Amino acid sequence: MPDMRDIKAIREKIQGLPTGPGLYFMKGAKEEVLYIGKAKNLRSRVSSYFQPASDVMETRGPKIAEMLNKVETVDFIETETEVDAMLKEARLIKDIQPAYNTDLLDDKTFPYLEITTGDDFPGVYITRKPRVRGSRLFGPFASAKDLRAVFVEMQKIFKFRSCNLDIREDDEEKRHHEEHEETRSINIKNKNFSALHVLRGEKRRFFRPCILYSINQCVAPCGARIEKAEYRAIIRDLIKFLQSKRATMLRQLKKEMEEAAKAFEYEKAGVLRDRVRLIEKLDERGEPDEDVQPEVFAADPSEALVKLQKILNTPNQIRIIEGIDIANIGGKEAVGSLVKFIDGRPFKAGYRRFKIKTVEGSDDYAMIAEVVKRRYKYAIAGEELWPDLILIDGGLGQLHAAETALRELLTAETAENAEKSKNNLRLAGIAKREEEIYFSASPLCGGRDLAPRLEGREACGKGGQGTTKPLKLPRHSPVLKLLQYVRDEAHRFAQHYFHILQQKKLLDE
Repeated sequence: MPDMRDIKAIREKIQGLPTGPGLYFMKGAKEEVLYIGKAKNLRSRVSSYFQPASDVMETRGPKIAEMLNKVETVDFIETETEVDAMLKEARLIKDIQPAYNTDLLDDKTFPYLEITTGDDFPGVYITRKPRVRGSRLFGPFASAKDLRAVFVEMQKIFKFRSCNLDIREDDEEKRHHEEHEETRSINIKNKNFSALHVLRGEKRRFFRPCILYSINQCVAPCGARIEKAEYRAIIRDLIKFLQSKRATMLRQLKKEMEEAAKAFEYEKAGVLRDRVRLIEKLDERGEPDEDVQPEVFAADPSEALVKLQKILNTPNQIRIIEGIDIANIGGKEAVGSLVKFIDGRPFKAGYRRFKIKTVEGSDDYAMIAEVVKRRYKYAIAGEELWPDLILIDGGLGQLHAAETALRELLTAETAENAEKSKNNLRLAGIAKREEEIYFSASPLCGGRDLAPRLEGREACGKGGQGTTKPLKLPRHSPVLKLLQYVRDEAHRFAQHYFHILQQKKLLDE
């Protein structure tokens, strides 16, 4: 239970909080983040926890009451809008996993509006699992309910298709009318078949469009009611509409609403009012590159793990992969990150952040060595499990730094623990741009030789270092995709907390 002096200090700090939207952080001993919340008015929201006459047990429940007994200080981050606060809150809770947050801890994500621009006749969809390539994304959107409502209004205006049919302009087969009728009847009876149904060229002329065409909410490219160039012009207009502020359309709608109200057409005015509100909801979204949701783009890792085991030439199944990255600008406020993947999927409870303590200046190699030593001293002591693969964000130099640090740790430990790590542990580095992968058999080069799997590449260089020539996998290789996912997640995690540390010094070790 904080004493009265602590509570007084917290209340004084709260008086300096802004009155705009943002995030607040309840922090305990050693700057540990206990709880993250969002607020429309930061000062008002945070002060409500510490009112002298408030009964926290009654109003917020025993868990929050227990948390407040551990709070030593409160920090905050301002955001431009409530939507920004909502998106950042979800991301931070997933990453930090505070002990007293109960919501947003799972892998649920915010939806996107996806336009499949790679198709001959692009479709428009609300999705939480967009395509890996060949589409244009808008969002994530804060409210799926509002997005669905405004989607209907946009379809009335632009008349784009939202079906799952694979519609293609070309068709060399030129099928007969009878075959089209048979195909159509199968499509009607079997709803699952429609998602795979392919409609091409001449055949589309005999396809009966759905009800959206009949009620003038779709131009029916499925039935060849519109040419490809004309349809793609509609999609370009839609993209421009989503990218703009939509001021012209909103002014027109508001003008029509006022005119309807003056003419006592209140029902029409109400419809226009609702339409204005829905279109304004389109601004309540983030940006795909800024509000990253890595869970959205994760592929099934099963095939990648099997192939990775073969590449590493290890008898053990690859289950635990840990990725390491460093974020710093000129060595100031340097941050190390460690992310953990189990069976090819992120394990957020295993994520760690490290404020660099022993390195001055911009020395990535020394920073990687510090993170490696601080992380794996617990594994050597038997307090934590060793991973099957350690992945360093970087090339041969960064990999050598990690190897050297591990070798120093293992040399000082018992023969039993060192032998265990030599037999099971693998290291790799993946360089950006060229996406080249450097492998090492083990930190002491005592593991199984990688040379047979790496087509003659040297498995141990001078002084026990790893492969001197990189492995370059095809760009669509599932192994490369998995390693990129781990690398990018470590990079995102490091950069994310680096920027927070720069803003408010919120990082806990």
